[in-house]
Amino acid sequence: MSCRMLKTHDWFHSDGFPIAVERREPQEPFGAHIHEFSELVIITGGRGMHVTGRESWPLAAGDVFVIGGRRTHEYRGLNRLCLVNILYQPERLVLDMDDLAALPGYHALFTLEPAWRRRHRFNSRLHLSHEELGFVLGLVDELDEELKSRSAGFGFMAKASFMRIIGYLSRCYGKSRNPDSRALLRIAEAITFLETSFTESVRLDDLAGKVHMSKRSFMRAFHAATGCSPISYLIRLRILRAASMLRDGNETITEIAFAAGFDDSNYFTRQFTRLMGMCPRNYRKQHSKTVLNAVNQ
Repeated sequence: MSCRMLKTHDWFHSDGFPIAVERREPQEPFGAHIHEFSELVIITGGRGMHVTGRESWPLAAGDVFVIGGRRTHEYRGLNRLCLVNILYQPERLVLDMDDLAALPGYHALFTLEPAWRRRHRFNSRLHLSHEELGFVLGLVDELDEELKSRSAGFGFMAKASFMRIIGYLSRCYGKSRNPDSRALLRIAEAITFLETSFTESVRLDDLAGKVHMSKRSFMRAFHAATGCSPISYLIRLRILRAASMLRDGNETITEIAFAAGFDDSNYFTRQFTRLMGMCPRNYRKQHSKTVLNAVNQ
């Protein structure tokens, strides 16, 4: 079966801004496709089937889900299906996420649900009430208006609207009572704890207890959702924090290792080198050289 590749330059403005809104009212037959960007899909009316490979799931007004790049999908069985696609380029969209990582619904909606979609047969998707759908569509209208007008300051305002949409939908997911959604939220709560407390000492037994799961079930579910163990996830968070400190601070490597949550600087160096492809000292030198070159240009 042929599959179209949707190219970034065909769907985003020529000025390079990494957010776009596409309305399909109704959605017309389009065929299987993949894209170089991600989509946040909000079903606004009608019915249809969302097809990914050999899997297909029914859609109705209020359904919200994320489609990552390179994931084949299409819509079939269209019965006046209407939707809004918010297209975005994650690698180019620099946002101040602040405390968004403290929302389990954020991790569930944008990371876990896409990974568990096949296992849960789409039952863990976000489904908005009529009131919630109406509110989020108001936010989409604000975003769309900024993108259409492109008045001075539109970039700031559009990103602000996009962040409001993400935050609101994340809160909605966190209130879901769907059993499959609640299962994802338990893992999301563990991720939230790691994201906000990664410098603290973490025991797997305690982490599993926080989400009311046995250690074995928790380990299996976490790996299925994220592709790695909780400890690997924790180490990555600590290394990213250390990398930020190496770029922006003057602390010694040992001080940075302890500040990032490691209690052994040699172990920190080994893990940093494994993940970042160079030792902390060379990483700092390279960054400093980049900064000096930028200043001197």
